[in-house]
Amino acid sequence: MFAEERQQLISALVAERGRVSVTDLADRFSITTETIRRDLAALEVSGNLRRVHGGAVPSDLLSTREESILERAVQRQEEKLRIANAALALIPQLTTGSVLLDAGSTTETLADLLAQRTPPANGDDELVVITHAIPIAGKLSSTQGIALQILGGRVRGLTQAAVGQSTVEAAHKLRPDIAFVGANGIHATFGLSTPDPEEAAVKAAFVTSARRVVALADSSKLDAETLVQFATLKDVDTLITDSEPSAELAAALADAGVDVVIA
Repeated sequence: MFAEERQQLISALVAERGRVSVTDLADRFSITTETIRRDLAALEVSGNLRRVHGGAVPSDLLSTREESILERAVQRQEEKLRIANAALALIPQLTTGSVLLDAGSTTETLADLLAQRTPPANGDDELVVITHAIPIAGKLSSTQGIALQILGGRVRGLTQAAVGQSTVEAAHKLRPDIAFVGANGIHATFGLSTPDPEEAAVKAAFVTSARRVVALADSSKLDAETLVQFATLKDVDTLITDSEPSAELAAALADAGVDVVIA
């Protein structure tokens, strides 16, 4: 196989999978890792991908790049629905309790499922749902059996979520049973991250405050690093995703004691 043909295939794999490793590519093409690294270097120069430790990701996965909530809402919908259904199973239906829903397209899908769930027969039983996300609040504002609590702050247009010191302080004064948090990246060594510092501060407060932390992340977020870390893997109790993590990330999650659920 000519180098140009191989590089076209590598570029297609990166676009399809979101991340490729040097060792996997070397095995796939039966060539040395040094040759693969030269291929990746050439593809990076031409703008087809971006090299990261141990492999490569699409060139648009920069540490500060962030899509709007509207853009994310139409991406990987089937995977997000599976993740949200697995998350819903963690919320008791017949007892009272409290959950915190972080902003994000997957947590919005979970909010949709909560809104559709049959309310408890006992009208006095209510699930307290806390959120700083305007779209999630809108979905749950009139749902029977749910007591909605909104955290205030400056609303960030890109994510339609409240951020700032008042949001962080309000989160620290709560102790919800479960916090369902999203992340733009989940990495073996860098942990959970997001591009915006204010969003990261709110997410960190959610992680600190909750009795149980459940991360919801489709597989495109796995092995990714964005600008600001807001939690380590040891801060997370459960990760719900749609496919098996890479060997490196799976080992790090196991070492951190994270329960991984494949939806």
